[in-house]
Amino acid sequence: MEITKTELTECSEYISRCRTELAKRVVGQKEVADGIITALVAGGHVLLEGVPGLAKTLAVKTFAEISGLDFKRIQFTPDLLPADVTGTMIYEQATGNFSIHKGPVFSNLILADEINRAPAKVQSALLEAMAEGQVTIGESTYRLPEPFFVLATQNPIEQDGTYSLPEAELDRFLLKVHATYPAPEEEIAVLKMNGNADKIPVSRVFSAEALDKCRRCVEAITADDKILAYIISIVNATRVTARTSGKNQNDFQRYISFGASPRAGIAMLKCAKVMALFAGRSFVLPEDVQAVAKQVLRHRVVLNYEASADGITADELIDKIISFMPLP
Repeated sequence: MEITKTELTECSEYISRCRTELAKRVVGQKEVADGIITALVAGGHVLLEGVPGLAKTLAVKTFAEISGLDFKRIQFTPDLLPADVTGTMIYEQATGNFSIHKGPVFSNLILADEINRAPAKVQSALLEAMAEGQVTIGESTYRLPEPFFVLATQNPIEQDGTYSLPEAELDRFLLKVHATYPAPEEEIAVLKMNGNADKIPVSRVFSAEALDKCRRCVEAITADDKILAYIISIVNATRVTARTSGKNQNDFQRYISFGASPRAGIAMLKCAKVMALFAGRSFVLPEDVQAVAKQVLRHRVVLNYEASADGITADELIDKIISFMPLP
């Protein structure tokens, strides 16, 4: 399948307009805005991490408005049950039969707010939905609507009353995006909104049809074999099994307990293609791979106690890996 210049331009304009509308309410947070758009177009899910007050929830709700997709919010709490997410079977006394009550997960865009406040059994209720686009209730399996997109938020600074996400679920998130503090000039703009950012009108600029067109464009974007080898070299470098007996044990790999799975390489290629679409190109460059490497890998690389003792973060490790890898 080939992509025409007209189709490429049209899809790039969709994305540009999404950015513009998001910026009306969400000041700064470019990484958050681009991460949400990238994951949606690539067909994956996003984990948004940041301290309270950085407009994570506002960004998701605003994106739901401008996308025109069906939206549901699930507030994760310690007393939440799996059935509150996926749905359950209800006994109808009048008929003597059971009927299916579908939960809020049956929607296009799901905001799993503060996902780490619910225990593992509730977090895992999303696992089948995120991985396979379906939900099993009782003995029956139900397909979720297309597109299906989970945006989960979590607060990294609170430990009391929170539950770490299991690695299997973390791996289902295409990207982990960090929300950061705004620059002083951006914070001035926030103050001028006087806490009424959610009341600023935004236009619907996206749709399921536009999303489908963007996804077909992404599939048509080409990546040379050298780009594929570059992606694999980065992913392989995160794996402890990649060490050789003669290698210096003071290198970055001594900080890694577990590396990224093949799913990381697939995610990196998909997201790099979306980066090419952002730039209006029909082919992937090494810069596209580098631009998404941290968001794809930071939640898939498990660091050990030595990394914690030396103050090494996953992002610093990924930067070091990229600096060591020769460009194709």
